[in-house]
Amino acid sequence: MPVVKLDKTITLAMSVSDRHRSAAWYADMLEFKLLYHMDDAGWSELETKTPGVTIGLGEHAEPAPGNMVPVFGVDDINVERANLEAAGVRFDGETETVEGMVSTATFYDPDGNALMIAQDLTEGG
Repeated sequence: MPVVKLDKTITLAMSVSDRHRSAAWYADMLEFKLLYHMDDAGWSELETKTPGVTIGLGEHAEPAPGNMVPVFGVDDINVERANLEAAGVRFDGETETVEGMVSTATFYDPDGNALMIAQDLTEGG
């Protein structure tokens, strides 16, 4: 039995220098559909051609190309984080919440690769 119950979504989070420019590039080059820009949070999200898979663009003054973090959707982040911690999984700090949007928690695989779990807090999420 798995330690964490994942939903059927995954977001591939990347750091970029200009989310609006990058979102336009992904729309033009790969026909991804812009879902939204959340300027207050420095985040944009696009729907890919693969059901349940989105690209998340986090704006950073000094982006880290090649540093992509898979973000796995969960129904209850507190339960799933507790399950992972009980299994000895290392987390990077506390769970972070953007009210009305999302709660996320970063954790690491045995080789130190960063992964995240996220709970959608939007209406209907």
